[in-house]
Amino acid sequence: MMSLPFTDSALIPDVLKSLTLLAIVLMLRIALTRAVLASQTLSVETRRRWVLTIRNFAALIFIVGLVFIWAHELSTFAVSLVAIAVALVLATKELILCLSGSVVRAGTNAYTLGDRIEIGTTRGNVVDQNLLATTVLEVGPGHSSSQYTGRAVTFPNSLLLSHPVVNETYMKEYTVHIVTVPLALEQDWVRAEKWLLEIAAEECASFMEEAAHHMKQLEGKAWLDAPSVQPRVTLHLPEPGRVDLLLRIPAPSHRTARIEQAILRRFLERSRSDK
Repeated sequence: MMSLPFTDSALIPDVLKSLTLLAIVLMLRIALTRAVLASQTLSVETRRRWVLTIRNFAALIFIVGLVFIWAHELSTFAVSLVAIAVALVLATKELILCLSGSVVRAGTNAYTLGDRIEIGTTRGNVVDQNLLATTVLEVGPGHSSSQYTGRAVTFPNSLLLSHPVVNETYMKEYTVHIVTVPLALEQDWVRAEKWLLEIAAEECASFMEEAAHHMKQLEGKAWLDAPSVQPRVTLHLPEPGRVDLLLRIPAPSHRTARIEQAILRRFLERSRSDK
């Protein structure tokens, strides 16, 4: 009668070692996770980031440990493993691409938890990431709005190998935001530009100094020329008979939509009352 592989006495020590490793990793993960969640000095976002890091690191330790434990057994089947490895590569191509995408993400620091990113047709705030996939809370529709749609989108990390990633919150706490105001060419765009600058200065006054300080710090850390935080308007002629006023303002990364709406509403109210 054929015996099962695990009944072989030579394999029993490795099985016991594997179970012991699993128990140790699980206990460490639970203990560290509880310690992080119980900490009152860390913010919610920081605790969530630590919990995700602990989870992913525990999985990595377990996988590496299994490789070391079973290495001597695997070496006896080296020739067979070559054929098996080829088959596994073909069968798990997508999983390998996802792991490669994770390496690219970590190596380039493309985004982290809480960042607002756009990849392909997906745009939203990163709420979860692991070795295989990333989950974002969708923001939209398109680029015309920054409101949550109520949907969570999970995409495989393999997309990082074939699609560029746009990180809208690369500057972290404060960013530079563009507000577009289209006008007919015959309208008084000079006066409209003046109104926009006045309204923007009032709406941004409460955080202008802090934004300037943040941009200056970013200049030293990221070797960038710090962008000016003063509101500016540039003109764009997208088609005959139309002019777009592009208002550039500083804004807290997660309040850009509110500030944009406040500026547009005040601008439209002033335009309406001026008629």
